[in-house]
Amino acid sequence: MATTVSKSPSEPSIREKVQNVIDLIRPAVQADGGDIELVDVSGEGVVQIRFHGACHGCPSSHMTLQMGIERNLREQIPEVTQVIPVQ
Repeated sequence: MATTVSKSPSEPSIREKVQNVIDLIRPAVQADGGDIELVDVSGEGVVQIRFHGACHGCPSSHMTLQMGIERNLREQIPEVTQVIPVQ
């Protein structure tokens, strides 16, 4: 008989945790005329995000990604291994 490990119903999924952190970061990004969208979270902890508005194509978006978004996600969610932008 196979044993299935399941999380408790009250424990949020990694995707839900990532979305919660992005929702906390979003107002700062929106204040600069942009926005970020969670696209996917892989089983390996790779988070894919999409920039919108002023962030799309902005030369500072790489710095925002590395120093703001990725740092926050990795500090708050140990399962996150990498954050990458997608088109």
